[in-house]
This record gives sequence, structure tokens and C-alpha cells, in this order.
Amino acid sequence: MAEQKKDKKPIRILGISAFYHDSAAALVVDGRIAAAAQEERFTRKKHDHNFPINAVHYCLKEEGIDASQLDYVVFYEKPLVRFERILETYIAYAPRGFKQFLMSIPLWLKQKLHLPREMDRALNFQYKGRYLFCEHHESHAASAFFPSPFEEAVILTMDGVGEWATASIGAGRGNQIEMLYELRFPHSLGLLYSAFTYFTGFRVNSGEYKLMGLAPYGRPIYYDKIMSEMLDLKEDGSFRLNLDYFAYCYSDVMVSPKFEEMFGGPRRKPETQITQREMDIAASIQKVTEEIMLRMSRYAHRQTGMKNLVLAGGVALNCVGNGRILREGPFEHIWIQPAAGDAGGALGAALFVWHQLLENPRKPVPQDMQNGSLLGPAFTTEEIKAYLDSQGAVYEVYEKESDLLEVVSDALIDQKVVGWFQGRMEFGPRALGSRSILGDARNEQMQSKMNLKIKFRESFRPFAPSVLAERASEYFGLGDGCSSPYMLLVAPVREEKRIAAEKTDGLFGLDLLKVRRSCVPGITHVDYSARIQTVDAERHGRYYRLLKRFEEKTGCPLVINTSFNVRGEPIVCTPENAYRCFMATNMDMLVMENVVLRKERQPQAKSYEVDEYLAKFALD
Repeated sequence: MAEQKKDKKPIRILGISAFYHDSAAALVVDGRIAAAAQEERFTRKKHDHNFPINAVHYCLKEEGIDASQLDYVVFYEKPLVRFERILETYIAYAPRGFKQFLMSIPLWLKQKLHLPREMDRALNFQYKGRYLFCEHHESHAASAFFPSPFEEAVILTMDGVGEWATASIGAGRGNQIEMLYELRFPHSLGLLYSAFTYFTGFRVNSGEYKLMGLAPYGRPIYYDKIMSEMLDLKEDGSFRLNLDYFAYCYSDVMVSPKFEEMFGGPRRKPETQITQREMDIAASIQKVTEEIMLRMSRYAHRQTGMKNLVLAGGVALNCVGNGRILREGPFEHIWIQPAAGDAGGALGAALFVWHQLLENPRKPVPQDMQNGSLLGPAFTTEEIKAYLDSQGAVYEVYEKESDLLEVVSDALIDQKVVGWFQGRMEFGPRALGSRSILGDARNEQMQSKMNLKIKFRESFRPFAPSVLAERASEYFGLGDGCSSPYMLLVAPVREEKRIAAEKTDGLFGLDLLKVRRSCVPGITHVDYSARIQTVDAERHGRYYRLLKRFEEKTGCPLVINTSFNVRGEPIVCTPENAYRCFMATNMDMLVMENVVLRKERQPQAKSYEVDEYLAKFALD
């Protein structure tokens, strides 16, 4: 019997998502998440929607296999059903959608309807098994429930649209999920939010988080109008949109002239000044979104009686809404898939095959089974040194971790901005301490410095804190014992950490940024909120120990953590990506594994021009 077990061949399942945004691949081996990555990290094209051939190859390489050793390959949605929805929509709106029809059909005929062929090519024609296809929201639901720490939970998925569904409620128990209810296209919370993203001058499927970050600067003065005229919202969270205001069913723009009339003029042109109107619109649609999220979650609780909630789909990246569900909703615990958007669909599809179809058991663990979402490539100190030597870089190597942490914590205290590149790359849109840029949150100038001189992005955008998990509740109203390891919850800074002396009366818009609001101004948004990452020793290892050393020296248990990239650039993946970004920005220090680079010691410090570097990435 022991011999049979030893010889048992592992089951390897490759999940793939592609063709809309955030293409990705994920490899599950005997139920373990072995690897997962978004294609954008390899191609350096943000939200890359192309077939994730690089991510696929990475996943296979990580496990040391080739495609012939895969047992199953699964795609995260059913393209023929999606195609049916698109055709039906075109017919329903004909002839208005003819231009859009002509634009999209060639890609369907050439590529999207021939997925097995595309996957054969990506897998070098080595895979000989069948291709499987999940439903889009089924993949999201699987990505939310199966890695979660819960034996059972209600599942809520919300996004733009999959085949037909735009939101769904399901129930997960043991190794099975059951889909119970769904909201269908064209009535979509994700598309509603994207329409406002478009109207306020940000890029759809990219700028939604900017709209969320802009909302606290505004007043929700359009809330009642949106609720009464644009949608018919029911108590269960379902709704019907008034399609007179939207054009996405038949046009390549999101909104109709009637939408523009409601808000007194055309959309803001990208990269033009943001006015109080855009801020008020952002505040209004954010409030509407939160109300819908709350109603859906309450209804899901009423229908199932379950005490745990898991979330996925692009709307689950709305961490302000997530925070309200946690604080005001009926659930005792919530867990959100870190790669909540389409990238996570690749992982969900693979786990769906392992648990749901193959009926393999599932044993939840207290933290979760996502491994801190550190599922991407890692590089050794030797590999890093070899690359730096080829560039003529000047660096120091610290063999003892304690010495390294001493140097880095001192740099943060000296108000240096530090690029932090450690271990496996994160899966999902958030930097969680593996590909991060760090700064001292106590410095009230740090937000502006990092936004304008290092990230080269809009000045209104807030930064998130990484805080020692055991001290998070001291600073934030997150709830005792509640963790946010994936930076997907927003909570208020506690009253005792706020500074009451500063007055904001009469201040509007970006002037609100001038006010110091707390003892950690670098991460306190204008409404006293913060998007929190709790850092614990088990998940975060060296990053936790760095924060601990910083705390020992300063008494402050948190730092600013923002993604290691500039505006429009995917988060860095390799030492080369990190070094180039470091040299082209005003970052002071770069730490890659045990290697430390200081900007002032680099003989080639002027060889990478900022403008030239930024020009490589399309603005998001």
C-alpha cells in the first residue's frame, strides 16, 4: 500500500483566463496551488488581454514539467455562450451596433472561437488531453471559496459580464459549490461603475480604483438622482438599469447623450484637470455601489443563513465596499480572492476541476490556501548579482538578514524611499511586500513625494499601509482579530490616532490634501480611511521582520506600501524590471533579496531618463 502511494502520479491542472483583460495562468497540483501569474508581468503591457503564453510557460517551469505532463487544461469561461450573448445583443440593437459588430467579429472568428487551437499552440502541441470550460462566474465563485479558510460559506461574485451573468450568489460546502442566483446582462454593477469610470476620464477596466480613490474628495450630491433615474434597485440587491443612459450594448463608448445631460456636459477628457464635478460624481456612484453590495450580501445571508462570506469578481476589488460589508453586514467573517478580477478566474477554474469535477476532498486551513498570494517567480541572490554585474551596478550584499533589516529600517527612518523585491511575485493587482515600494507613513510629505516623483501619478491618489497584524486594531477600525492580508479592506483610522487641531472647514477637492489628519499622514486618506494590509510572520516572513525592526526603532508598526512600478507599468517581475524602474525614478534604495543598491552610488545613475522610461507605458 505504501509503495502504491509513493508511485501515485500527481494530478496537474492548468487554468487559463484570456482575451478580455488581465489574462493569466494558474497551475494546481494535487489540489495545491503551485503557481499563478498574470501575463502582463511578462509582456510589460498592463492588463494584457492576449493569450497568456508567458504565464503558462512560467507555471510549467515552476513545477519543472512540460505540457505533456498536464492532466487537465481548463478555460475560465464558455466562449460559445459568450458569443451567443454578443450576437443576441447585436441583433436586439441592430442596426445601431453594426460598427461595433464589425470591429469585434474578426477577432472572434480568427481566435476566440478556436480556443483549442490557440491552447494547442501555447502548449507546443504536447498536451493530448481534453480541454474543459467552466462558466465565468463559476470560476470566480471557485476562486473565492476553494482557497478560503471556511468549511462553508456563501459566495458573492460581481463583475462586468461573463457569458450572461454579471453577478451571482452561491453556496460553498466542503469540496462543492452550488450556484443559486444570478443577475444577467445588461444589468451589471461592474458595467455601471465602469460607465462612471469612463465618464470621469479614466480608462475602463483599469481606472476603476482611481474613481474609488477620488470619491472621498467629493460629495454624493448625485446619489438620489442615480438611484431614482438610472436604476431600479430592489431590496435583494438586484436591479435593472435604465438603458437610456448607457451605450455599451451597441457602441464602443459607455454612456449615452442622456447620461451627459444628467451631469451637465460631456465626459472629462483623459489627462485634463479633475474638477469638483468629477469628485462629486465619484462620491455618488461609490455610495450607490456600496448600497448595492450591502443589499446583495444581506440577501445572500438571508437566503443561506451562513456566517461566512467569500467574494470575487472585479467589483470585489472595491475595498471600500468590502470594508462596509465587513463592518455593517451580517457576516462574522469574510474572505476575498486576492486576484478577484479575471486573472483569478484561471485559478478558480483549475480548483473547480480538482474539487468539483474530480471530487477530491478539501481541508480548509485557518489562514487560507492562497499562500499569501505569493505564487509568481522568485530569483536568487546569485541570479540578481549576475544581472547587476552585467549592468555595472554598485551594490552591497548582506549575508545576515539582521544586518540587512538594520540597513533598510534605518533608510526608511531617514525618509528614504525603498524598492523592496523579495521572494515570489504576488498574484493579483496588489503588491503585498514582495514587489513593493516602501516609505515612512509618519512623514506628511511622503504621499506627495511618492506620487509625483516616484510613481509619476495623480496627486490625489492615496497610499496604503502595511501594518503589523497584531497592532492593526490599535490604528484602524478593522475589528479585533480581523485581518486584511491582501489589502482588500478599507477601514477608518481610529479617533485616537487622528489629529483634531487641523480644520477642514471651507476646503474642497484637492485642497483637502493639505491637511494633516493623523499621526500617520502618509496613509490617511482625506476621509480618514486607509486601505489596509495586515502583515503576519507566517505569510510574510522577511517583510514582517522588517516592519518589526522598524517598529522597534520608532514605535510605529506600519509603513507605506505601494506597488513597485510607475504609472501605466505592470508591477515589476524580474530583477531587470526592478533595476530599470529604480534607475528611472527618484527611488533612493533598491533591496533585492540580500542585495542593496543606493542611488547615489550608481555610476550610471543618469543613463535611464525618466521621460524615456515613462513613455514605454501607456497611461492608465
